[in-house]
Amino acid sequence: MRCFATCGPPPGLIRKIGRVSAVSKQELAILYGRTSILHMPRSQLQQLWSSTSHQMQRLRDEPECADAEHANILDNYDPGLHYKLTFKPDEHLLSSLGSITSIFSKIPRVAILREQGVNGYAEMAHAFKAAGFDPIDVHMSDIINGRSLADFVGIAACGGFSYGDVLGAGQGWAKSILMHEENARPEFHRFFARPDTFALGVCNGCQMLTRIAELIPGTGHWPLFLENKSQQFEARVSMVRIQENAKTPSVFLHGMNGSYLPIVVSHGEGRASFRDQQDLDAMNANGLIPIRYTDNRGSVTTQYPFNPNGSPEGVAAVRSLDGRVLAMMPHPERTIMADVGSYIPKREVQEWGEFGPWVRLFKSARKWVG
Repeated sequence: MRCFATCGPPPGLIRKIGRVSAVSKQELAILYGRTSILHMPRSQLQQLWSSTSHQMQRLRDEPECADAEHANILDNYDPGLHYKLTFKPDEHLLSSLGSITSIFSKIPRVAILREQGVNGYAEMAHAFKAAGFDPIDVHMSDIINGRSLADFVGIAACGGFSYGDVLGAGQGWAKSILMHEENARPEFHRFFARPDTFALGVCNGCQMLTRIAELIPGTGHWPLFLENKSQQFEARVSMVRIQENAKTPSVFLHGMNGSYLPIVVSHGEGRASFRDQQDLDAMNANGLIPIRYTDNRGSVTTQYPFNPNGSPEGVAAVRSLDGRVLAMMPHPERTIMADVGSYIPKREVQEWGEFGPWVRLFKSARKWVG
């Protein structure tokens, strides 16, 4: 009332017309005096409000996905985005001895790989820098022209519209490796053969890695990532579960097993497509699907939009048998800062410090390097 008193009509004409009750019932009631003008549940009103958009979405997108998203409005008990962590984001994974000796040793270098159209390299470099790496900008044209990967301990293939993000964007990037047999193909083959290296592929980088799987040991059952079931580019924040059950732990997920947390998704071709059921069964048997989409109650799901692309069994990431290579469609690098996110719990963010939970993925790789 005091704020509005300085503008508009005189204060005497300002009236309070309603209040939000501190109760869990999701209803809207409009009364004039003691007469009820309107009394409706939030879910019904919201579905009415979005009905035109829903019908447009059914024509533009895949109708089943449009209907699923519209139906979610009716869930009064959806807990929404949340964090259930099995680790502390501010934990120092390197020992104090390691921190001291690192002053006198060379900082491990990570090649931040770019292809034409890629725009996620700055966030990726920042994430690896925050974890204690020396990120180096490397364009695919450098490697095609003879640049070696021998002085890098890791490579990170970034996302963001490689080849204009047209159909098969990751495929175009992969061909720039596989078809350049003089430099690029043998250079990547040598890199993946070294037991002291790791690789992370995100979004377009994930698509690319899965299409050069023939060069990566322990990826014989990997899927490809194809057009989203919704037939649309999906830019959302989705819940994922991290589950590590392989004999060889992932380089990137130290101490994260059992965690549930939100992550950014931004892709048009993120649906995991396996050659057959046997490949999917083999991936499950060997624990090579460490990250899956869940609904807001923590159950692995194929339901849209909780699963934004229709991947079977909620597949959001795949890894190699030895744990050194991780290919994931969501973007962990985009929300490593503690105060950046679609939803940030106030109490927890004070405990996290400068960085949020996803910085752990990059710190894990730094711990593995030693």
